[in-house]
Amino acid sequence: MECARRLGWALNTVKRYARAEKAEDLLRPPRYGICLVDAHRDLVQRRLADKTPVTRILAEIREHGYSGSANLLVRYINQGRADPQRVVPTPRRLVSWIMSRPTDLPDHTRRHLHDLLTSCREMSTLAARVREFATILTQRRGQDLTEWVTTVRLDTLPGFDSYLNGLLKDWDAVVAGLTLPFSNGPTEGVNTKIKYLKRQMYGRAGFSLLRKRILLSQ
Repeated sequence: MECARRLGWALNTVKRYARAEKAEDLLRPPRYGICLVDAHRDLVQRRLADKTPVTRILAEIREHGYSGSANLLVRYINQGRADPQRVVPTPRRLVSWIMSRPTDLPDHTRRHLHDLLTSCREMSTLAARVREFATILTQRRGQDLTEWVTTVRLDTLPGFDSYLNGLLKDWDAVVAGLTLPFSNGPTEGVNTKIKYLKRQMYGRAGFSLLRKRILLSQ
């Protein structure tokens, strides 16, 4: 915190710099929005692989309905957005894509994720297992958990052993949570509200006032 105070930076920024082993670790890929070229990305990618001039690519995608400018296409290509191997998302963003429903992702993100997964067998298997577990969770199919664990064990995916061991340590509770309609959500909500009130009053009031606020908030 002293470093953050002296530099005038946010604490998380200082931590990110401290954790980085080399300068490249600090680089973050840009987050691009939806573009008119996205609908023709596969065609542009194929033509670039054939070393087709940009002017011919522009004419061809315009025949397929592209209504943007030539500068937009050139910028799209220079940014590497036509090549999924060049624009690699951060691990955190890739995890968020895999954890999301495919139908909730924009078309260009869904295509990008598909390209990344098909280029790596382990990643494709990982995404499949995550989505299977999401189905078990959302549809309360706890009876399928044993088969899912067995399948994941056979996949020998790195990093999964500790997660599976954690499930096995409290197996009955996990199966019940994935099967029964009951939830401890209301209790956790009350705990969160109490912590919020406590942090609001920290250093400003005593326990008696905190107690009154908690009782009045119920």
